[in-house]
Amino acid sequence: MFSASILLQILACAIYSNWWPMLSALMYVMVPMPCLFFGGGSTQFLISRDGGGWIDAAKFLTGASAVGSLAIPIILRHADMIGTGAMLIEFTSFFIFICTVLCFHRATLDDEW
Repeated sequence: MFSASILLQILACAIYSNWWPMLSALMYVMVPMPCLFFGGGSTQFLISRDGGGWIDAAKFLTGASAVGSLAIPIILRHADMIGTGAMLIEFTSFFIFICTVLCFHRATLDDEW
């Protein structure tokens, strides 16, 4: 699923001969970083109510990078730097990426693995 998301990301750029949509791929790299740095590689802290300085910072950074993944194509479309088709392909890529993250999160919650 992740590969399909990246493929759509590249297609959104290649079909319209415009590589500006690749900026949102940077946010795809940023989304898992708070989990790796502050959560010990686990996604458990995202659904817990426990707080603290670093945990709250990790939740904020995860949310900010997820919102940035949606905001970058919208801003680029508003500035007429990309077409509507490229923006829609970017949204499809983001949806597949989020489904991949949710599947990974669900798989790490199961103890039977």
